[in-house]
Amino acid sequence: MLVPSSIDLSSRTLRHLTRQLAAHRRETGTRWRRLPVGRQALLALAHLRCGDTCAQLAAGFEIGIATVYRYVREAVEVLAAQVQTLAEAMTTVRTKAYVILDGTLLPIDRIAADTPYCSGKHKRHGMNVQVITDPFGRLLWASAALPGSTHDLTAAREHGIIEALATAGLKWWADKAYQGAGRHVRVPFRGRRLKRWKRRHNSTHAKIRCLGEQAMAVLKSWRLLRKLRCSTNRITNIVKAVVVLHHAST
Repeated sequence: MLVPSSIDLSSRTLRHLTRQLAAHRRETGTRWRRLPVGRQALLALAHLRCGDTCAQLAAGFEIGIATVYRYVREAVEVLAAQVQTLAEAMTTVRTKAYVILDGTLLPIDRIAADTPYCSGKHKRHGMNVQVITDPFGRLLWASAALPGSTHDLTAAREHGIIEALATAGLKWWADKAYQGAGRHVRVPFRGRRLKRWKRRHNSTHAKIRCLGEQAMAVLKSWRLLRKLRCSTNRITNIVKAVVVLHHAST
């Protein structure tokens, strides 16, 4: 039987999900379930945090695989409904001196024929997610997932991130993939034979931008996101659920 100590999350995270699921059950008028709400929350966290499969969870919780799938999907949808929109997140973003924007690729199990999901930059299949962090590398917001072949600048424009940050008048740091995003973006100089002052600029820029990698590490600490084997249509909700749980625990 799976126990809470096997999941490296605070009890605050478990309590938050338990409360949300309990409220959802009351709203839907659920009368009986194979698992009490606290066990369902634990099951969902084991899947998201540890990457346990439905078969492993079914054996651990002594329920059917189909029941595990329904419980996990329900928990993910309940959490995803709570995530902040970009417009709502901008309330927090505007209080920062500047922000860091970066894109990450969430690996998926797709074959070579699935061209839209193949990232030329990473040479693998995945989903593109844009992430906004504060100057200390704390995760503020994450976008919906797009096919891995989507360029970072294209993804940022499609999500409305470029327009939102420009409207807010914020300076933001990003890598070379965002060149051409506008005057508010700070990107490094390109080229091999750069002048000394440009090399110093790039060095300082890298020290600032590397803090954004902490947010990527936060996402990847949820082991399910290291290798997604579900439908690509579900990945956006999974990312949203993870972001909500992360903010609930901090």
